[in-house]
Amino acid sequence: MNIRKMFCTIVLICLTVTITSARSQEKKAGTDTKAAAMPNMEEMMKKWMDAITPNENHKRLDMFVGSWETTTSMWMEGPGKSPIVTKGTAEFKWILGGRYIQQDINGEMMGQRLTGVGFTGYDNFNKKFVSFWIDNMSTAMYPSEGSFDQSGKVLTTYGKIDEPMTGEHDINVKYVSRIISPDKFIFEVHNLAIGEPNTRVVEVTYTRKKP
Repeated sequence: MNIRKMFCTIVLICLTVTITSARSQEKKAGTDTKAAAMPNMEEMMKKWMDAITPNENHKRLDMFVGSWETTTSMWMEGPGKSPIVTKGTAEFKWILGGRYIQQDINGEMMGQRLTGVGFTGYDNFNKKFVSFWIDNMSTAMYPSEGSFDQSGKVLTTYGKIDEPMTGEHDINVKYVSRIISPDKFIFEVHNLAIGEPNTRVVEVTYTRKKP
């Protein structure tokens, strides 16, 4: 059995389980179990295809794809102090049939080499952009979700992080990607626990590598 056939088989099994479960619940409730009361297979398959097919929202992420030089500023002593500035590189590429962009970053943090992997996509079913980040400076995973603004040039997502050095859990954070031009964008991390107006603790400037 090839991968495509296996995948279709798994989908049909899942749909069968869903229908069987729904009909079982109807019987327990003493309701009518006529087939007309249940969505037909064609309708269910269309909804499933709509949920898994990349669309115009995924295409909005295309500008991030490519090779980049990075300049990272970190305000380790607070927003009012001078930042620590380091250099690095990043590669963005499409994966899984244009459903996600994967970022691989190499840089420096606190005198140590930083390597990280991030994923960003659009959740068709929940209608929001979603991101996920892991790196060698932590054993935690960092998910977030959000949206573009009306200009289409600012992507803002929200998530939570822990801070082992202070013992804090579930700190609210905001991630902002500002598209400056086709060859430059700025990524910001905001610690919302600090309070407005100055919550920025990390800023990474991405400049596209010249051919």
